[in-house]
Amino acid sequence: MSEQGSSTRDWDARTYHRVSAPHQDWAAVLLDRLALRGEETVLDAGCGSGRVTLKLLDRLPRGRVVAVDGAPSMVEQARELLAAEGDRARVLQSDLVQLTLEEPVDAVFSSAVFHWIPDHDALFARLFAALKPGGRIVAQCGGEGNIDAFRRRSDEVAAREPYAPFLAGWSGPWNYASAEQTAQRLQHAGFSEIRTWLQPWDVTPPEPAEFLRAVCLHPHIERLPPQLHDAFIADTVAVAGDPLVLDYVRLNIDARRPVHS
Repeated sequence: MSEQGSSTRDWDARTYHRVSAPHQDWAAVLLDRLALRGEETVLDAGCGSGRVTLKLLDRLPRGRVVAVDGAPSMVEQARELLAAEGDRARVLQSDLVQLTLEEPVDAVFSSAVFHWIPDHDALFARLFAALKPGGRIVAQCGGEGNIDAFRRRSDEVAAREPYAPFLAGWSGPWNYASAEQTAQRLQHAGFSEIRTWLQPWDVTPPEPAEFLRAVCLHPHIERLPPQLHDAFIADTVAVAGDPLVLDYVRLNIDARRPVHS
């Protein structure tokens, strides 16, 4: 789902696939935290275009992945990319808060997704249910303070004409939770061995306009008429700094479903 959480929101999957290098860097660190024997079944919760899913499959030579995303174009792209993996990769379209699996999995992996989901209590309840007893969740997403400086600048542009009638006063779909809030929600869902922490991670995208269009400003573009898309991107790039540095903050999550639960 790479940065989306609802089947009602679709994405430009091919552009996202091309410009999402920072997401690959985040995922690489996350994969190193997920200790695997190699024969497990792992849920990729928000698989996006499938680039990270392929890296996850490399860690599972005798295992398989259930890849889930809510966006139709992402699911289509992921199925195309993962077709050669056969039954080692199953790609499903579903909102994570509505996810029901036929069989529980050994682990949940999720990179750059959860901040697009408004209800983290419902999210963690569904992921808890998806895990086998003793199964582990390893995830990261946008956390408290994520791209704050950039959002202030983009909000200034959104308040101008001709964008204001469509964007002024709109708070966006993001849910940037704190480490403390997240730990409490995980505990409430039934998880144990909980670790949550924030990690600043500045990003300088090589294609600023296309990165903003495909990722950070995608929700804004959805609300604007097509004739304003290019101008809004250009105006935001003009005030965002040169070079564009995005002040990302990652919320890291490690937890386990207790063996007796």
